[in-house]
Amino acid sequence: MTDFSNQPAVIQIDGLNHYFGSGDSKTQALFDNALNVRPGEIVIMTGPSGSGKTTLLTLIGTLRTVQDGSLKVLGEELNGISQQGLTEIRKKIGFIFQAHNLFGSLTAYQNVRMATELAGLKNSVVKPKIEQMLTRLGLGERIHYKPKSLSGGQKQRVAIARGLIHNPRIVLADEPTAALDEESGREAVTLLREMADREGCTVLIVTHDNRILDFADRIINMVAGKITNDSDVKQTEKICAFLQATEIFAELTPRTLTDVANNVEVRNYAANETIVRQGDEGREFFVLADGNVAIVRTNPATGQDETINQLAEGSHFGEVALIKDQPRNATVVATKPTTCYVLDREEFRSVIDTSDSFESELRKAMFERI
Repeated sequence: MTDFSNQPAVIQIDGLNHYFGSGDSKTQALFDNALNVRPGEIVIMTGPSGSGKTTLLTLIGTLRTVQDGSLKVLGEELNGISQQGLTEIRKKIGFIFQAHNLFGSLTAYQNVRMATELAGLKNSVVKPKIEQMLTRLGLGERIHYKPKSLSGGQKQRVAIARGLIHNPRIVLADEPTAALDEESGREAVTLLREMADREGCTVLIVTHDNRILDFADRIINMVAGKITNDSDVKQTEKICAFLQATEIFAELTPRTLTDVANNVEVRNYAANETIVRQGDEGREFFVLADGNVAIVRTNPATGQDETINQLAEGSHFGEVALIKDQPRNATVVATKPTTCYVLDREEFRSVIDTSDSFESELRKAMFERI
């Protein structure tokens, strides 16, 4: 697998808004969205119906005009781009939509071949590849069947082959597996994963299909026209595994643990850097992912700072000020390069509200520190 992480983002969104209608009937559909997607990433976008997922997908795919904000695809700004520029970008995008939109007069092979013709590829070059891809998608015996002789799932697999056959730089898919059984759906997404890993193809999928979430590098949630959560799957898995190995998080349900991990900020501190300061307002809860910290408290009698404790990986701090709604009762200083998982006050309290085990472990830890 090639590492594409050092290459620039192929989709860059900043301050993107979108509207439907005009005058009194004008309605805002997208609100100040920001997103960067790198080469080789598979990003799954979820969210309730009507939340703006398909609108965003069609804007990225140049099927709608960018009205307000910045949207760059393959380094080209789409806001104000010429028609010729749009045409060139479309040649590098593969589209897979839930409505397969096959031509009824053409066979499965011919429908897929159309995408290679638009890309200017010779039939002698692509013929074996088309046959191989259709066969892999379970259509080997139906390559020369027309859509009327294919089931809904088979038509969708033809549409998937058509979207991938010309080796696009970006694949945009709207519910690509909705009409497929589990085996066919996973085979289709496996093809996407291979293209991403081998060629750096970027894949953005709008779906409600939980069966394919494990193929994603990132999962984005969209609500009411705005991206509300952008989770790196591998990072989330790593954070979940770490948190679950610590006593205080061990009894959380997988769902609650994932919610915690999705809202964690990973923060790095240099040696001798102050993480929290005595007397400051308590706004965050910290779990030590790596490194060591010293707990320092000012002696009121002498006015001198005294180290009262040392904490290592897996330890936590900051909960006393949050639970008791009091100022920080000590200063915390990194004694070596240190990484912390940080939850803000609102997220911390939401975990307490949804998990009795988390609250009881926290209060037990507080009691032991007193």
